[in-house]
Amino acid sequence: MKTATKRTVLAVAGLVLAVTTLSACSNGSGNGGGSSSGTDTQAAKTAKIGLLLPDTVTPRYATADYPYFKAEVAAKCPSCTVLYQNAAGSAATQQQQAQAMLTQGVKVLVLDPFDGEAAASIVTAAKAKNVPVVSYDRLIDSGDVSAYISFDNEKVGQLQATALVDRLKELKVSSTADILEVNGSPTDNNASQFKKGALSVLSKTSYKVAGEYDTPGWDPAKAQTWAQGQISKVGASNIKGVYAANDDTGGAVIAALKSAGVKTLPPVTGQDATLAGIQRILAGQQYMTVYKAFKPEASDAADIAVALANGQTPNLPTTATTAKGASVKAELLTPVAVTAANIEDTVVKDGLYKVSDICTSAYAAACTKYGVK
Repeated sequence: MKTATKRTVLAVAGLVLAVTTLSACSNGSGNGGGSSSGTDTQAAKTAKIGLLLPDTVTPRYATADYPYFKAEVAAKCPSCTVLYQNAAGSAATQQQQAQAMLTQGVKVLVLDPFDGEAAASIVTAAKAKNVPVVSYDRLIDSGDVSAYISFDNEKVGQLQATALVDRLKELKVSSTADILEVNGSPTDNNASQFKKGALSVLSKTSYKVAGEYDTPGWDPAKAQTWAQGQISKVGASNIKGVYAANDDTGGAVIAALKSAGVKTLPPVTGQDATLAGIQRILAGQQYMTVYKAFKPEASDAADIAVALANGQTPNLPTTATTAKGASVKAELLTPVAVTAANIEDTVVKDGLYKVSDICTSAYAAACTKYGVK
C-alpha cells in the first residue's frame, strides 16, 4: 500500500526545487528569484523562521508537527532559528504571536490558523514587511499566501464516510438507521472540507443524520457534552453509527456512549491516527481513522520555508481555492484510511509509532490478532 509519506512538493514536471540540491544556507540563486546581495545571503544563513500552530487540544501539533518541522529546518539550514508558538485555541492570541514574530524579524511565517478568516490579517501584516506566509495544514483565507501545504481534505471526509457506510452495510444495519455527525471547528477551513467530502458520500444513502454538531475549537469536552444530549434525545440504542471528524471528537462520543451504558459500540470514524485512536481501533471501540503523514507535511513545509528565506519560489504541483475564491499555490498530500487490518502497514511501517507504544499490555492480544508486531 502506498502511504502519504512519499514526498512530492519539491519535484514537479521534472523541476526540482533548489533547496533539495543546494543547502538552504547558500546564496539562494537557484530556482525562483534568488537574492543576489551578500547582505541577503547572510540573512538567509541565519534566518528566523516562525511556526505558529493553532491549538493544544490536538496532540499532533506538539508531538509531530513542531519537532518534525524543527528537525528539517535544522537539517537544511543549521544556522537558522525556528521561533515557535501555539495559539491555544485563540485567534487573538495567534494574532499577537504573529506580530511578535514579525517584530523579531522572521524571514518567513509558517502559519496553521486557528481561524482561517481572521488569520488573513496576519498575512496582510506580513506582506507589509515583505515576509512570505506558508499556510500550513489549514488554508488561510487570503490570496497573498505564498504557499499552502496540506492534505486532500475533501478526500479525508470521503474516506471517513465511505468507511462508515461500508461498515454499516457489513453489519447489516438498517439503511434508514440514525447516525450522528460530529464535525470539526467552524473556524477551520479544513473542517468544512471534511464535511463536504463526507456529505458527498452520506447524501447518497438513506441513513438519517439524527444530530449534527460543529465542534468549537475541536474541543473534545464540547463534543462529549453534545453527544450526551443527543443520546438522551435519540436513545443510545438507536445510534447506529457516528461520523466523527477526528479521533479526539470520536473518542469523546465513545466516552459518552460508554457512560450511557452502551456495551456494543456503533462504528465511529476518526482522523489523525492518534495513539489513543489507534488503540481504540485495536480494542474494537473505534472503527477507523485517517492517517495523514505528518512527517512529510511538516518536513516539506520546512523545505518551502527555507527556500522562501533564500528568496526562491517553490514549484508546487497544484492550487487550492480560499473561501473567498482566491487561488494559491499548493501541495496536497494523500490521506490513508486505517482500520485494525492495516495498522501494521501504515502508522507502524512509517515509524509514526513504535509497536511498544501501541501494544501495551491492555492491547497486546489485539496486536497479536491483527499482526501488529
